[in-house]
Amino acid sequence: MPQKLIEGVKVVHLRKIVDERGHLMEILRSDDPHFIKFGQVYITTNNPGVIKGWHYHKRQIDFAACVHGMIKMALYDAREQSPTFGMINEFFLGEHNPIAVLIPAGVYHGWKGISTYPSITVNTVTEVYNYDNPDEYRRPYDDPSIPYDWGIKMG
Repeated sequence: MPQKLIEGVKVVHLRKIVDERGHLMEILRSDDPHFIKFGQVYITTNNPGVIKGWHYHKRQIDFAACVHGMIKMALYDAREQSPTFGMINEFFLGEHNPIAVLIPAGVYHGWKGISTYPSITVNTVTEVYNYDNPDEYRRPYDDPSIPYDWGIKMG
């Protein structure tokens, strides 16, 4: 059963064009209905088992797609005025599930590398990174005020 999404979050199934040479995967186009504006594109890697989280942005909207390996992404809606305040979303992105996730401003997010090798995530954001005044607000990955467990759910 699909999970209810945090207000403003969008999940986009990515289009792969495959032939005998390999494949091309479209991540974001300016004519996509979920395109907002362009700030910059960057890649980030995660070593196996490493958690990058938690953080949020006041202005920036993220659009993240894991293109190599797999990550477990978690979102937490800390926006008190949001109808989904306090809600958690969890997604598995990467080679075995080619999706991208739009993360609204104000939503805490992070991800954990779940491959046996480093993952690579492409993030297209709406704002240019300001080195002198970063729009980035952090909490530790194990902050008890965020009700999320990064461990493997066995069963």
